Amino acid sequence: MIKMTIIGSSSIDLVVTASKRPNQGETIIGESFKTVPGGKGANQAVAAARLGAEVYMVGSVGDDEFGKQIVNNFTSNGVITTYVKPVTHLETGTAHITLADGDNSIIVVKGANDYVTPELVEKALDVICKSDIVLIQQEIPEETVEYVTDICFANDVPLILNPAPARPISKAVIEKVAYLTPNESEAAILFENKDIHEILKEFPNKLLVTEGKNGVRYFDGKNENLIPSYPVETVDTTGAGDTFNAAFAVAVAEGKSMEDSIRFANRAASLSVTKFGAQGGMPTREEVEGRL
Repeated sequence: MIKMTIIGSSSIDLVVTASKRPNQGETIIGESFKTVPGGKGANQAVAAARLGAEVYMVGSVGDDEFGKQIVNNFTSNGVITTYVKPVTHLETGTAHITLADGDNSIIVVKGANDYVTPELVEKALDVICKSDIVLIQQEIPEETVEYVTDICFANDVPLILNPAPARPISKAVIEKVAYLTPNESEAAILFENKDIHEILKEFPNKLLVTEGKNGVRYFDGKNENLIPSYPVETVDTTGAGDTFNAAFAVAVAEGKSMEDSIRFANRAASLSVTKFGAQGGMPTREEVEGRL
């Protein structure tokens, strides 16, 4: 069993389903409302645990009912919560999600996730340095991402940076991470005014651009490749990218090739969208391997 540390956000998702998105100033009648665990870090931790990894989560929640729900959900999914710390003066992070027109739109309120600081990460250094792979995202402070990047690079621990939500990243960070996994819109922000095909060549076997239902694009040193996704009947796309990142991390840490790791991750992500909620459709290892 591989050991993975995931450093990132935890939240509660407040999900509204509607036939369409309202226009500015418009009120419409929704179809349903649900409250489910979410946050990019938490989603990736749950996905990795379901795929058979030993997962340590490093994060922060509020000292409130939402925070308790998140920790209980981690425990029920086998995620180790030693480094998930409550803060008493801020609410747990929330994500306000609208499902309409076959896709999602999301507003994130970070709350306690702003306290996923280098000081919190420092308490988990022993686990991080003994991990087979580390996974981090950007719903936490920028200085924490930079700190973790330096720690992993110095200790020869491969780090996957899922740069979502997108914000500028220094060239030094990009050079130190093992893998960078933006979607198309995030890549456009990271590499502004640059041709994506040229950027892929600049970062062979490091930069993976996810293109939703079309698949994942990367450059292997000789050729640009698009590894296709798997067609499914979509219910909820929330968490598909998180499932991809977790599954890719598991596969790479297990020693699978780049192409096989992407195919494994694409399959896991495709299964994740067939059920409601960011974590609701995240598959087990047996489900993924049974469909490959």
